[in-house]
Order: sequence, then C-alpha cells, then structure tokens
Amino acid sequence: MNRYLRFWLFGLALVAMACSKKAVSTIPAGPAKPNLNIEEIEFEYMQGKARMVLRDANKEREVKTNIRIRKDSVIWMTFSVIGVQGGKALINKDSITIVSNLDKEYYVFEYPELSKRYNFEINYNVIQEAMLGNLILPRNDADDISQESSFFLLKQQTGDITVSNYVNAASMKIEKVEMKEATNNNSLTLNYSNFQPVGNKLFPYNGTINLFYKTLSGVLNTTIIFEYNKAEVGGKELKFPFNIPKKYARR
Repeated sequence: MNRYLRFWLFGLALVAMACSKKAVSTIPAGPAKPNLNIEEIEFEYMQGKARMVLRDANKEREVKTNIRIRKDSVIWMTFSVIGVQGGKALINKDSITIVSNLDKEYYVFEYPELSKRYNFEINYNVIQEAMLGNLILPRNDADDISQESSFFLLKQQTGDITVSNYVNAASMKIEKVEMKEATNNNSLTLNYSNFQPVGNKLFPYNGTINLFYKTLSGVLNTTIIFEYNKAEVGGKELKFPFNIPKKYARR
C-alpha cells in the first residue's frame, strides 16, 4: 500500500507547482479587462467519498477514499483496496502525514522539504484549492484576462511558471488549469467536469491530473483520476481521528 500512497502524494504535491506567493510586478494600465468573478465552493466542513485511479507507465492502481475537510485547516483521508483499509493521510497547515497500515510504517513531509525536493513552493492552501476546483494561484494586477465565445482565459505568472485557467463563461467555474515551467518544460494539467450542486455552489465530481516531468531516464507521465460518488458540505463539526501505532516505523 505504501506505493499507492507515495504515488498519490507525489502527484498531489506537484499540483502545488503554481502556488508560489512571490510578488509579481504590476503591468502598465491598458485596455479594460473583462470582469471575471470565478465561482468557488464555500463551506466550513466538507466530506465525500471518491474512487481514485493512479496511472503511470508501468501500472494502473485503484483505491477508494473517504475525504473530510475543515476549510483552511485540515484534510483527512482514508484509503482502501477491495474493502481493506490500507492507509490514511492527514494534511494540515504544517505538514503531510501518510500512514501505511499494511506495511506498518508512516511518512511525515514538511512543506519546506517538499518545496525543495520538487523545486516548487508547496503549502496547504494549494492542495485544498486544487482538490475543490478553486483558483490555485491568488489573483494579481498583472494577471491577463481574455474572453472567447464560451470561456474566459485567466493567465498568471509566478517565477518561471505560467498558469492558464480556463473558466466556463456560463457557470464561471474553472474547468481546466494548465501549468508549465519554462526552464525544463515540466507541465501539469487539471481537468474538472461533471459539476453538481454541493450546498449552494457547483462542485466538480470528476477530475483528472496529468503530469509530464523530466527525469534522468526521460520524460515520464503520471495520471491521477478522481471520481466522487458523494460530496456534501455543512456547518456540522466533523471528526478527524488520526493516530499512529507506536510499533509503526517512520520512513
């Protein structure tokens, strides 16, 4: 099971390649930009059940996951395969902890460590927003906005990373995000679909992450597919039980 969890973490961590908070200089005033009010899901607590498929050049793996979120605070997940709980994850403001019950071991990842490893700034916020289909990178005066017949294109720049957000002009929901790093052409694309009401907002029940990245052995492709079968929000407090048995080894 640790392969499932490490693979999931790797893909999710790299979603964060656009979350740098570095200042971007403003551009001179030009023609008025289209008004763009992206609809983002709002909640205090959220919970859901989803099927997750993880695919690379060698294998395709499928897990079922239960997800609970307290907004801007904690994300809790459990993983199971064929009805057997194989692991769990806790993502909070400080770190990511992943536990493999089958291997009796666990991993703790601090955000500075992950940022250094992947050469991207990684934090809690970008993971939460990517999972919800919200805008990952904060808006800035330097953002470029254009309008096509059926969508808005919001282009953002942070360091050498270009982020292109495709927003449906009717629903004002983000349907696609493309990220590309100029120095090495690493790229990541998020696609959101099957929007259904959750609370008083639309939520993407389906999502796909495609990651292309360079390694010493060549360009690799990783795909992660999310398919929710249940999602709900509310103000009722949820519990986030999480413990690590003493006999488990830290890796």
